[in-house]
Amino acid sequence: QVQVAESGGGSVQPGDSLRLSCAFSGYIYRGHCMGWFRQAPGKVREGVASIDYDEHTVIRNSLKDRVTISQNTAEKSMYLQINDLKPEDTAMYFCAVEAWPCGTSLMDGDFSFWGQGTQVTVSS
Repeated sequence: QVQVAESGGGSVQPGDSLRLSCAFSGYIYRGHCMGWFRQAPGKVREGVASIDYDEHTVIRNSLKDRVTISQNTAEKSMYLQINDLKPEDTAMYFCAVEAWPCGTSLMDGDFSFWGQGTQVTVSS
């Protein structure tokens, strides 16, 4: 069983930056992939960014100029850097892991293991 945990959320002001972290434990296959998703109140969960074992990445088009995804496979960790935060970025951010070989994806159905989420609130 793979366990996933996010950290790094918080309450920030517009224009600030945050770095979210995701750590996972348990066995995963070489070639796994990971992703960040978010869900704002009353809205559908949406894909933010994803990275695969070979460092290929995909980022949601509307966030490409503000978001960076990275990972440290040796430490079983993944990171999401969000710059110039806006009120519309307010959401619960989730880390997702697919233990089997896979490619990048912004579809939540492609991931088997999920964390509990970390809240990001952007307001002045």
